[in-house]
This record gives sequence, C-alpha cells and structure tokens, in this order.
Amino acid sequence: MNYFQFLDMIPEVSLIAIIMVLFLYDLFTEGKSRRYFQLTACILLGIHLIVNIQPDGYTQLFGGMYQSSPIAHAMKSILTLGTLIVVLQANNWLRRGDTRHKQGEFYMLLLSTLLGMFFMISAGHFLMFFIGLELASVPMACLVAFDKYKQHSAEAGAKYILSALFSSGLMLYGISFIYGTIGTLYFRDIPAGLTGSPLQIMSLVFFFAGLGFKISLVPFHLWTADAYQGAPTTVTSYLSVISKGSAVFVLMMVLVKVFGAMMEQWHPMLYIVIIATITIGNLFAIRQQNLKRFMAFSSISQAGYIVLAVMGGNAIGMTSLAFYVLVYIAANLAAFGVINIIEQKSRGKVDIEDYNGLYQTNPKLCFIMTLALFSLAGIPPFAGFFSKFFVFVSAFNGGNFWLVFIALLNTVISLFYYLKIVKAMYILPNDAPIATIKSDSYTRLSLVICTAGILGFGIFSAIYESLYYFSIVSL
Repeated sequence: MNYFQFLDMIPEVSLIAIIMVLFLYDLFTEGKSRRYFQLTACILLGIHLIVNIQPDGYTQLFGGMYQSSPIAHAMKSILTLGTLIVVLQANNWLRRGDTRHKQGEFYMLLLSTLLGMFFMISAGHFLMFFIGLELASVPMACLVAFDKYKQHSAEAGAKYILSALFSSGLMLYGISFIYGTIGTLYFRDIPAGLTGSPLQIMSLVFFFAGLGFKISLVPFHLWTADAYQGAPTTVTSYLSVISKGSAVFVLMMVLVKVFGAMMEQWHPMLYIVIIATITIGNLFAIRQQNLKRFMAFSSISQAGYIVLAVMGGNAIGMTSLAFYVLVYIAANLAAFGVINIIEQKSRGKVDIEDYNGLYQTNPKLCFIMTLALFSLAGIPPFAGFFSKFFVFVSAFNGGNFWLVFIALLNTVISLFYYLKIVKAMYILPNDAPIATIKSDSYTRLSLVICTAGILGFGIFSAIYESLYYFSIVSL
C-alpha cells in the first residue's frame, strides 16, 4: 500500500492533526493553562481553513474509493467556515459551570462529525460513504445529549440516535439492493448497470429516505423540532446548517453521478418531497412560540429550498446549492448566535414573547437578528435573496415551472413568520424587557463574520463565479 496517498487528502489529514493536537491539549493540561483551549481551537481551525481554501484538481485515491473534486474541496471549506463560527459562539456555553471541564469532549465530538462529513463528500464508493455517514452521525448524537443531566437534552439525544439508527439501517438496506443487482458499490461503475428494475428503484427510495432523515425532509422530519429544542443551542446551530449542508451536497452528487440514468424515477419523488417540505415547514413555523422550535421548522423549510437546486442536476444546480449553503450558514448562525447569547445571559429565555421590546435594551443584537431573518426570508439586497434567486433559476431552467411558483408562494408565507420576531423586538411593548447584554469577544467576532456574509456574499459576484467554475470542472 502506498501510504503517500494520504498526503493528497490534505483537508482530512489536517483536520485529523487538529483533532490530535486538541486531544493532547485536553489530556496534558489542567487548571489555568486550559483557559487557552478556545483560542487554540479557533486558531487551528482558522489555519485549516486558510490552508485548504484554494481547491486542488480532481484527486482519486485507494482505487477510486476516495474522490475529491474542486467543488467538493470548496464545500469542505464552506463547512469548515461554519464550524469555526460555531466554535466561536460556543465560548459562553463552554465556560458555564457544568460544561467547563468538558471542552475537550465537545471539540473531539464536533470535529469528528466534520471529519465524517469530509469523507461523505469525497466518497467514491458506498462503503466509504456509509463509514463517513456513521462517523458524522454517532458523535452528533452525543453532542445533542451533551447536557445529559437536563431532561430535554437527554430526550433529544435519544430521539436523534433512534432516528439516525433507523435511517442508517434503511439506507444500508437500499445499498445492499444496489450490490445485489449490479455487483459493485463503486460510484463510477454503477450507472452502466442501472436498468430501472424494481429492486433498483427500491434501492433509490431507501437511499433517499435515509438521507431524508439527515436533511429533515418531509415526511422524515418528525425528530427535528424536539432534537433542536432539547440540544444545547450551539449544537442546534451546528446541526441545522453544517450537517444539513453536507447531506444535501452528497444527495446531489449521488443522484447525478450514480442514479443519473434513473432521473425519471427520482425526479417526481423529489418534486413531491420539496413541495411538502417547504409548505409544511412554513405552516408549522407560524405556530411556534419557542424560538428553537421555530428555527427547527424554518430549517425544514430551508432544506426544501436547498434540495430545489438538486432538480437542475447540472453545474448551475451544484453552484446554486453550494452558494445557498454558504449564505445559509451566515444567516442561520447569526440568528442562532443572538439566540444563544440571550439564552446564556438571561437564564434560558428562548420564547418569542421574551423578545418583546428587546430593541430598547439591545439594539445591536436586534439589528443583527433582523438582518439574519431578512436574509433567511429572501428579502433584497441581502445575500439570502440572491441564494434563493439562483436556486429558482436552476430549477426553472430544468423545466420545473410549477415547482418554482409554489416555492415563490411559500417565500411570502415565510416572510410573515420571520416578521413576527421583528415585530416582537421593535413594536410589541414590554415593561420589563431583557436587560442589556454584553457579549464576549469570541461571540462578537462570530457575529461580525456572519453579518459581513449576509451583506457581502450577494454583492461580490466572484464567490458565485468561482463556485460555478469549480462545478463545471467537477461534473
């Protein structure tokens, strides 16, 4: 075996190096020397992002089990950026009394899930893909149940792991059908053996259902609200954007490259699921009073918009998907950053009515929250408008006119419930609003990054053009 092949897996190898450094830091330090743990993690992730931000060419290793393309490399950098923002926002929570001594465990679990997503994205073989999926899912269940002595966190962890086990079993069952009918699990060899037989259609359905759980697509979404509400807010923000973004990217890669010959089978299935996901996510979000459950149903709806890019099945669709994930990371993590600050500093206030009159005491947080919500709703000139526009263009070019029309109608509905929070912060009276909050420097930096992304990603066309170039080269 040629061990020098590992040197071509720079994103994975450098991430493993970070995990080992933080593991040794956690193992051999104690007392006051651990106060630099957060800083060390942020610096290492920042270096990792800078080193890997420029995509390489197409790489194929280990007989084709590992494949890396420019757009896959770019997607890994996008996920790394989102993880860095989550780590910055975790500072207040990790310094709390009951989590102060568990920083090492948090970083090990968080970065292990990211490593699993990297392997998923670069998989060229279903076995490699499934190993990456489990590496991303099992530590995530531990993160959801991180506050294990809190009833809701333990319940959320149990619901997440049960859903993950069921979805993984379902997906593995579908993969076995592929091997049984074609005799190979290599992505490059499968298309030649696809005939559209009943077993192959079943494998497609089971694979899609398994990933549907990870993405929170309807009808595989029932675990989402409880898991989001019970998990620590930092973990919820990570689950809502990083995990979802990687899963949608992999879904498109597999549908286009592996099941491309069966587009007539998966196209109508995706059509129905997208409509149901966007509509049900929006309708249930209107009814929520808890902000974390509100953001859960918002993320379900957003998942439908992201998957809309898959309908294109071409370079434009891949570009709009990657760009949507990038913008979604900035907007959603800005919103969760504000929610996290207020929850930590106000002893657990996460209901929408708690935000009544917030502008009186915390105008800056209200401003950032407003920008995030406007971007999520797709209001110009914020980046969310451009991400939705590119997704709609991709689906429209694929001939999905009615699907785009329904998605546009749902955008109007989403504007209504996002404005509910804006109304609470600026208009609704409150005799005793939440006291003025002073956030730490790490959190402020994360919010600055998110705000810059909300305002800048849509304006600087070079970002979209670069992703488009990487997509053309990769597909």
